[in-house]
Amino acid sequence: MKETIKEQDSRKGIETEIFTEDTRVREVMEDPVFEDFGRLIFPVDRPVDDDLTLKELGNILVWYSHVNPQRTVLIINEMKTRVQNGEQIFYDIYTEEEKAEDPSKEDTGLFFFRGKPGEKFAVTNAGGGFMYVAAMHDSFPHMQELAEKGYNAFALIYRPGAQTACEDLARAIAFIQEHAEELQVDTEGYSLWGGSAGARMAAWLGTYGTAAFGEKEYPAPGAVIMQYTGLSEVVGNEPPTYACVGTNDGIASYRTMERRIEAIENQGTAAEIEIFNGLGHGFGLGEGTIAEGWLDRAVEFWEEQTNSEQ
Repeated sequence: MKETIKEQDSRKGIETEIFTEDTRVREVMEDPVFEDFGRLIFPVDRPVDDDLTLKELGNILVWYSHVNPQRTVLIINEMKTRVQNGEQIFYDIYTEEEKAEDPSKEDTGLFFFRGKPGEKFAVTNAGGGFMYVAAMHDSFPHMQELAEKGYNAFALIYRPGAQTACEDLARAIAFIQEHAEELQVDTEGYSLWGGSAGARMAAWLGTYGTAAFGEKEYPAPGAVIMQYTGLSEVVGNEPPTYACVGTNDGIASYRTMERRIEAIENQGTAAEIEIFNGLGHGFGLGEGTIAEGWLDRAVEFWEEQTNSEQ
């Protein structure tokens, strides 16, 4: 039987009453434990009323469904517990000089949930239509689950806009590669994850590489994991790709995604797609839906690609 959120809290050593569903978002953002990155836990490009609670966060996450307040509280509490235990959970990807030259880079960075030292890493990228970053539903939960499985998991906060978002992801990959010893991560066979706009980012970086977006050329990911995006292009250089989407997605056509996966397979590259009957856009982990458990199968796909390279 699947664990409840409170059982997960207890198992992870998280103090469940640090924050609750009735905690105001502003209280989390301004909690001293999160220093100056607390504001980046929530979308900086969406209005946050002073009275908005964690239970109501889904009200500002446009285009997203099945936002789980219990999951939100679990993530925030784990963030605080990790910091209180002396763990660094946020990293700047740009220098102070770069941020001074381009102030928009102030609103970027990598959240990090450490897994096993020396394990592979994953970078998760939330969607938001390149208008905002819906991390609390579309990348933080994935980061949390991947870390629970032992992987070193990151969630990127990027600048909205397709070009700037990809530049930030390229910088994030470069940052992790260059600080691999400090971060205690294995740089081989890493994976890029994304939902909606974030899935396009993961696919574009996987296909075109970091050099196409202003960084040195680093190895391509071992796998790209994509959720609900209508990207159709296939240029012949795609990494192994897993995708999932619902049949009732009015934003990303499951048929478009299915055709893209078939095209990747036809060029001799591993690719899989799961299509969930009746599910709409932006389901995240899919907790409580027909899609629940997709992340486990995506991880299996990633591991299969890594093992096949050895």
